[in-house]
Amino acid sequence: MNAERAFALAREQYAELGVDAAAALTALQGVAVSLHCWQGDDVGGFESAAGLTGGGIQATGNYPGKARTPDELRADLTLPWR
Repeated sequence: MNAERAFALAREQYAELGVDAAAALTALQGVAVSLHCWQGDDVGGFESAAGLTGGGIQATGNYPGKARTPDELRADLTLPWR
């Protein structure tokens, strides 16, 4: 399922509870969000094919759809409702 379809389904479910998900996200546009490096790449890193970053950061991260490159990570942060 792509992000647009997933958001549409979530928006419908929230609407059943009286929540306008798109309006809520619009209200949050001005809120700065800071991601630690390990949150963006699920502790995997992009520096090597093995996912190890050196420097003592634990390497895990093995979930479907995981960003494989910094560009994919940036795309993950692009909201489909815009």
